Amino acid sequence: MRIRRFKTLFYPAALALAIVCVAQEGDWRTAPEYPGVDWHGIKGAHKDAAMKFIRTEKCTCGCNMAIAECRMKDPGCSYSRKEASIAMKDFGDGKGVEEVKADVKKAAGEPPPVLEDPVKISTAGDPSKGPDNARVTIVEFSDFQCPFCSKAVAEANNVVKAFPKDVRLVFKQFPLDFHEQAEFAAEAALAAQAQGKFWEMHDKMYAGFPDLRTNTILRYAKEIGLDLNRFTSEVGSHKYRTRVMAEEKEGENAGVGGTPTFFLNGRKYNGIFDLAAVSPLIRKELK
Repeated sequence: MRIRRFKTLFYPAALALAIVCVAQEGDWRTAPEYPGVDWHGIKGAHKDAAMKFIRTEKCTCGCNMAIAECRMKDPGCSYSRKEASIAMKDFGDGKGVEEVKADVKKAAGEPPPVLEDPVKISTAGDPSKGPDNARVTIVEFSDFQCPFCSKAVAEANNVVKAFPKDVRLVFKQFPLDFHEQAEFAAEAALAAQAQGKFWEMHDKMYAGFPDLRTNTILRYAKEIGLDLNRFTSEVGSHKYRTRVMAEEKEGENAGVGGTPTFFLNGRKYNGIFDLAAVSPLIRKELK
């Protein structure tokens, strides 16, 4: 079961410590996380074994890189994403290296499709960009403390701008357990939404990534014109905790295994998310 950590504005000592990941292309041997790889449910010796495995085993896509290296340098590779997910699950279940190798080998040559079968995802009440009657709805499950989510903001905006009448972007909360401030940021974003300022807070937090300290969030709230008394009261009382947990659960049920994860009209997208890659899929949907 996922262990959720909720911080409040009334625990400044805990919130002041920003534990951030700075995984960047080139440091894949020591990166604490990788694009699209979710570590929840695995820790200690099992996590260490999984890390060692994906850093040493080759990806089967033919790139001649380790799985972790492929995830970092080619995040659109569906092979390394699938193989990393298998490793996470297997080691989390207590399997040994040889068993994991066998499972990865069995799955080799069978990458997930670019778009998986559609699943039902509720969007009622969620923040969105684009017309409500858009023919294509893109749902993004994201984490405000994830470096890959931060980089995806510009690409998501480019897609919406390229299809102003036909694409609607919906944001869903999916804070990862190993990001200490992600839960707090998710609740802060929803508190801002309650005052009609979600996207303003969204843009501030991602533009200032990775600084999600309490004082920084309070400054953003003031800058975007929120009622600070209401904002601090709602975040401090965890008014939106249940909603965050519900969106996490919905994401897990839909197959979200890392952030950011995108769905096009309910179909999970496996690939690098940018305008060049997504545009053909949107045009196909429009036809």
